[in-house]
Amino acid sequence: QVLLVESGGGSVQSGGSLRLSCAASVYTYTFSRHRMAWFRQAPRKEREGVAAIDTDGSTNYADSVKGRFTVSLDNAKNTLYLQMNSLKPEDTAMYYCAADSVVSASLRVWHYNSWGQGTQVTVSS
Repeated sequence: QVLLVESGGGSVQSGGSLRLSCAASVYTYTFSRHRMAWFRQAPRKEREGVAAIDTDGSTNYADSVKGRFTVSLDNAKNTLYLQMNSLKPEDTAMYYCAADSVVSASLRVWHYNSWGQGTQVTVSS
């Protein structure tokens, strides 16, 4: 397992944008060789998959964020991103970076072996 570190969370108004970043604590951990994803968890709700990216670059999105969120990987910086546009109050949650899925572009929590500590996103109406 590797420690993942998220950043970029914050408070925005409805309709605003944020970009989340995820980096590895170990520089030898190459993101492009691992299946990665973003998850989120709102208070009193289960953690849910938001966006996933496979080693071949294919992506998968939850229906609730399709057309608004984009997951991408900067290989040169070894950083995973989640660009979030047209944010809504219901997007308010703690967002987590995950790695090492056993299934391609999975949005299932139990498919991932490595997790970050999360970054808070709050969207006000």
